Amino acid sequence: MKLLLSGNEAIARGAYEAGVKVAAAYPGTPSTEILENIIDYPDIYAEWAPNEKVALEVGIGASIAGERTIVVMKHVGVNVAADPLFTLSYTGVRGGVVIITADDPAMHSSQNEQDNRNYAKFAKVPMLEPSDSQEAKDFVLKAFEISETFDTPVFIRTTTRVSHSKSLVELSEPAKRNPKDTLERDPQKYVMLPNHARARHPLVEKRLDKLQAFSDAFEENRIELNDLNIGIIADSVAYQYAKEAFPEYSFLKISMVHPLPLKKIREFADQVKKLYVFEELDPFIEEQVKALGISVTGKDVFPICGEFDPSTAIEGISGLKISIPNKPLIDVLPPRPPNMCPGCPHRGLFYTLKQLKVFVTGDIGCYTLAALPPLQIIDSCICMGASIGNAHGIDKALGDKIQGKVVAVIGDSTFMHSGITGLLDIVYNNGNSTVIILDNRTTAMTGRQENPGTGYTLMGKPAKRLDLEALTRALGVEHVRKVDPYDLKTLKAILKDELERKAPSVIITEAPCVLHKRSYQKGAKPLTVNSDVCIGCKTCTHIGCPAISFVKTDDKKGKSVINEALCTGCDVCAQICKVKAIS
Repeated sequence: MKLLLSGNEAIARGAYEAGVKVAAAYPGTPSTEILENIIDYPDIYAEWAPNEKVALEVGIGASIAGERTIVVMKHVGVNVAADPLFTLSYTGVRGGVVIITADDPAMHSSQNEQDNRNYAKFAKVPMLEPSDSQEAKDFVLKAFEISETFDTPVFIRTTTRVSHSKSLVELSEPAKRNPKDTLERDPQKYVMLPNHARARHPLVEKRLDKLQAFSDAFEENRIELNDLNIGIIADSVAYQYAKEAFPEYSFLKISMVHPLPLKKIREFADQVKKLYVFEELDPFIEEQVKALGISVTGKDVFPICGEFDPSTAIEGISGLKISIPNKPLIDVLPPRPPNMCPGCPHRGLFYTLKQLKVFVTGDIGCYTLAALPPLQIIDSCICMGASIGNAHGIDKALGDKIQGKVVAVIGDSTFMHSGITGLLDIVYNNGNSTVIILDNRTTAMTGRQENPGTGYTLMGKPAKRLDLEALTRALGVEHVRKVDPYDLKTLKAILKDELERKAPSVIITEAPCVLHKRSYQKGAKPLTVNSDVCIGCKTCTHIGCPAISFVKTDDKKGKSVINEALCTGCDVCAQICKVKAIS
């Protein structure tokens, strides 16, 4: 049977067909839908872990138990999971371990576009790269075979386009496996004391030699000979783009990017007159081809930043500039920047912070959009959990010069991911920072996933809900206050108090995401503007709510208008209206 599947859906299917027993992840675009589809297969236990490091550690435990496990994360999640990853490369596996790294060229939803092929080389772990949904499914099965044959974790690297594009996939029945069902003690393999680790490192190097030979024989690294004047080496979705642009040329399709098939590269290079490497982001393949002494053209004609498409190949190889049909129509379309949803509980908070003129260290989440107009009140955003450490560093660097002027803002899921240790650092090192935890009871930015604060697991089972107030007090924070972020008067008063406090403090804003499936606001009616009272001051537009617009009137002064189809009745605009025209 064939189905039209996205790459993420296909990976989930591959996990099922491979007989995976445990799947763990932290949600992150473009990887999120993998586990959301894995839960459709009841034979697989699946969970959202608090962060990627924990997810991989759970996967390692399942592997030690002898079961196959898949661990899923976006590219920056591998940074978080790197600590256990590098040691897992030394220990090897019992049950197969496959790690999905979903890279994000062009940074559609990420703070950088790092190329995680480098992680495979750095950690000395093999990596496969599918170029469509069929390969995404098939490579999961192949990766588990490689993992258990060579005693190694295996990376599968996708990109945003492979993750989200759909193509036909031929389905198969799950492989029959004989579970081990017992634990085996093997401290020399799994207890990485220095003496044990020293014995494991040579095994890793021997493994790489064997994997090198495997890569040269791997059938998915294939040579396609046509016009021998031009040869193109390409991987991942870049292969599809180059093939679409130049179907008449010869290709070496790389599906195993570490170790690279060096013999096949030499064989291919010997058969073509002009050789190109077409790869997104870093010159990962290009540099290794040049190290073989082979003349090749790559990043000198293809960009190192952003995504490719067929026109990238045409412009780089043929030198032809591709024009976009009907581009004038595109130019006249109004810009539509991302925005927080109508009724978002975060909007009133950031409006109030802007009024107070504080410096806001921000974090990863929907609320990062407060950096954009008209709010423009996020001053830093580095990585998950960094807001708290950033605020503490500013406090220690400037002391009383800045006291009461800096606040860290972090979402509930991000706080659980990697903000807890930052808050502990503030308390332990006698900091004075104020931290605001935005508790909207979900992991909203990636699609409203469950987390330890929602009371439910990924598989929909009731779970113990984390008490953020109790946790922050347990960390040593003596001044913890909760507030309804829709109550702007109370919110402002609390912010003033805590920003002046010369001690660590935490403010927890409690209001569910307006899109939360269990928490729609009930009974709230859309608001309207009384045009006879409105003076056209535009104050209500300063919160950036998509439900509010400003229209010209006959007297050319203009009035505010609320779209009742979008308005959730949150009342924030009514609270800031100077003349009480909104009700």
